Amino acid sequence: MGKARVWKARGWDDTCGSVQKQRVIPATRDLIHRAMTKDFHFHLVSDATGETILSVAHAAVAQFEDVAAIEHVWALVRAPRQMERVLAGIEANPGVVIYTMVDLARRDQLTAGCQRLGVPCVPVLDPVLGVLSSYLGLPVKGQPGGQHALDADYFQRVDAIQFVLRHDDGQSPYDLDEAHVIVVGVSRTSKTPTCFYLANRGLKAANVPIVPGVAVPEELLQATRPLIVALHQSPDRLVQVRRNRMTMLKQNEETDYVEPEAVRQEIAQARRLYEKHGWPVIDVTRRSIEETAAAIMVLYQERYGAMP
Repeated sequence: MGKARVWKARGWDDTCGSVQKQRVIPATRDLIHRAMTKDFHFHLVSDATGETILSVAHAAVAQFEDVAAIEHVWALVRAPRQMERVLAGIEANPGVVIYTMVDLARRDQLTAGCQRLGVPCVPVLDPVLGVLSSYLGLPVKGQPGGQHALDADYFQRVDAIQFVLRHDDGQSPYDLDEAHVIVVGVSRTSKTPTCFYLANRGLKAANVPIVPGVAVPEELLQATRPLIVALHQSPDRLVQVRRNRMTMLKQNEETDYVEPEAVRQEIAQARRLYEKHGWPVIDVTRRSIEETAAAIMVLYQERYGAMP
């Protein structure tokens, strides 16, 4: 899916308490062919934050090339008046409608309106909920945004995020052994964003930079409880990322930080350190942050049997 995103936001009036957002996301990676793409309106309707349905929509559109989905995100839709505005928006821009809603009255209002307008309307969670309800022998509780409850898991994620903030870039090494995961790597290998993604999954993650000529903290070498994972990036890609970073900072002088041969030696030295200590290595050259974090979580579950 392409990176270019055009956002247009329009707020409800105070009596509705919801927000509709519209954005254009081309599903092709080559923006040069933008004029050749097929545009369509994609309405995402939710009675909660809309995060679940956004993930489903992005995963679905990514399977098609030369397609630009004009997304209309309708979140926190819980009242008849709000649904009327949603249907008015669908009528103005007909297209595919998908939804995650638990209130039967609002579901009926949406599906009836879509039938009247002649547009497809798909409840994305119904197949999964049906299977789970049948398998477990339990009814669906029908609570909007249930995954966002202020429960133990929520506070675990908050605690994990605070841990990442305290242990970013080698800070506060004295309690590294309290981490679930320690991410190591040379500069600009996406250590920090990976740690924040892991924290959102409830993992306390610290990151320690591997700097040429600087010894790693003794606390890292003595840590026995955390999973220690090293992130690797190809020299060419790393040089490119670092040059872009220096350009953003308006620092264009040539240093070993971006000199290709020096970077290759830096990476080779770091790899020897990883091999010496038996730390698993993940190549992030062609991985997204989400893919890197997913690979780390697989390693964690293989070692410890389950997530914390």
